[in-house]
Amino acid sequence: MKRKTDLTSVGHVTEETEFFTPMPAGYEPGKTKYVVVFGTVMSGLGKGIFSSSLAKVLQDKGLTVAPIKLEGYFNRDSGTLNPFRHGEVYVLDDGMECDMDLGTYERMLDQNLSHLNFTTSGQIFSSVLDKEREGKYLGRDVQMIPHVTGEVKLRLRELAVATQANVVFVEIGGTVGDVENAYYIEAVREMSFEEGPSNFAFVALTYIVVPQVLGEQKSKPAQLNLKLLNAAGIHPHIIACRASAPVSKKVREKIALFANVPMDHVFSMHDCDSVYVIPEMLRGAGIDAVVMNQLNLTERTDVASEEAARATWSAYITRFREAKHPITVGIIGKYTSVRDSYASIIQALEHAGASLDAKVRLDWIDSSDLTDENVVERLEHLHGVIVPGGFGLRGVDGKIACVKHVRENRVPYLGLCYGMQIAVIEYARNVCGLTDATSTEIEPDTPYPVIDLLPEQKKIEGLGGNMRLGGFDVQLSPDTMIAEVCGGADRIRLRFRHRYEVNPDYIETFESKGLVFSGRSPDYPIMQVMELPKKAHPFFMATQAHPEFTSRPLHPQPMFVGLVRAALQFSGVSIDDRGEQDPIATEPTCSAGPAPASM
Repeated sequence: MKRKTDLTSVGHVTEETEFFTPMPAGYEPGKTKYVVVFGTVMSGLGKGIFSSSLAKVLQDKGLTVAPIKLEGYFNRDSGTLNPFRHGEVYVLDDGMECDMDLGTYERMLDQNLSHLNFTTSGQIFSSVLDKEREGKYLGRDVQMIPHVTGEVKLRLRELAVATQANVVFVEIGGTVGDVENAYYIEAVREMSFEEGPSNFAFVALTYIVVPQVLGEQKSKPAQLNLKLLNAAGIHPHIIACRASAPVSKKVREKIALFANVPMDHVFSMHDCDSVYVIPEMLRGAGIDAVVMNQLNLTERTDVASEEAARATWSAYITRFREAKHPITVGIIGKYTSVRDSYASIIQALEHAGASLDAKVRLDWIDSSDLTDENVVERLEHLHGVIVPGGFGLRGVDGKIACVKHVRENRVPYLGLCYGMQIAVIEYARNVCGLTDATSTEIEPDTPYPVIDLLPEQKKIEGLGGNMRLGGFDVQLSPDTMIAEVCGGADRIRLRFRHRYEVNPDYIETFESKGLVFSGRSPDYPIMQVMELPKKAHPFFMATQAHPEFTSRPLHPQPMFVGLVRAALQFSGVSIDDRGEQDPIATEPTCSAGPAPASM
């Protein structure tokens, strides 16, 4: 029997009620459906990949979807997290520094997200304490239940109102049983009670272990952790079993029995060659049908829309899998031992490669190991090079040696953020004759501070306070390489995350020596894209931005397309040999993509 709490009169706490369910203006209970994804056994199961893939399947059916990631840590955002510990810090167009899963959502759904799609415990507790100081709890003692859980529910409903989504996908970070996410789990339990059972679908990702000494799949850890979820009041409608190989029927039967979930709702989600094949895997397993039935959305399917979306997506997968021309691109950085540190770069290269019939192989090179003596040997097999973003002194000399090598030997080069600053330093030293030129981040007393904080940034104190974050317009100079790869555009939008800039005092010196600053801020003396003319180098481009954040499977980012095209030519592949591609599905985009989901 459908059970729903009356939500029209529980926006605050009085002596007459213990409910606390603040409702944003315009929210209609029951209008929005919710899919909540939990992780069990261990972290790193790919909850974001699973959730975004399922969201895409429903999006393909003609539904409007909006994701949100609930993180348990007390940081207000992900900006100060070490990439070794937490992977890539992903930046949204509105400047929110967030978890790398938000990048997965943006790429899979082809949406620009906002701060409404990312919440941490730091945000939740800060908001609760601010409201307590303002007297908004009517003198009551502020508690985890109902006030903190009420704040979580408010965030979910605010997203529903802002996006007018048919379905909100809620990914709860961490693992069931963690102390830090227990109140998130309690919040969605309460909310499912308030909204009614047909408005919530719970999905549990679990992990099937294969002990090396036994060589067979064992389900006991999954069983025990699913019992923890049941004990928290959450009874999953779907269980997705992560494993390296397909999960056997016997193992799925055990999980179904002990978790009290129908056998045909327990699925194998084993490893595959690309995250972009998972939506079709979910369809094949019937997970989308279970969710649509649970949420009473079956009749909302737009069959024609779904068929068209599947065909376009399938064409991309085919291009990716059947790419004929292998090239090797070197990633020269200091976090190369942790691939998640460069997740968006990996994806952007995949998108560009698929659009050009290129199979992009990556060679991870720790810049700390590069020297002037070994750089030729270490890089001679590469067809293209990327120096990605980063901070600090470690590995700088190796990056400078790398850039000098690729510039002098006409190897295609793309510098990203720090990679642009390194390129400027290398050019200053080896072309402009400024031998000791460097960044004030590296050497505060350098005689040639070609990279420096701008005066307005120096006034802002505190780690992260002087960061230039989010999406900004870039004015392009005509008849330049960046204008060419962007289809003749005179202005594009890119995302930034940096403190230091090219020092305007040295622009004239650089330009007199042949360096071209082809992309600039429309309003400030900030150099955002630099390049060498084609007569000097086939492809030498760098940007202060992070263009990888705006690359999408069906709309590869133009700078990455330019690099891959140049790498193909450098490897000896004629452009005419690449074959015809679908111009609609592979046309690169020079903007930041669609409008943010919150707008």
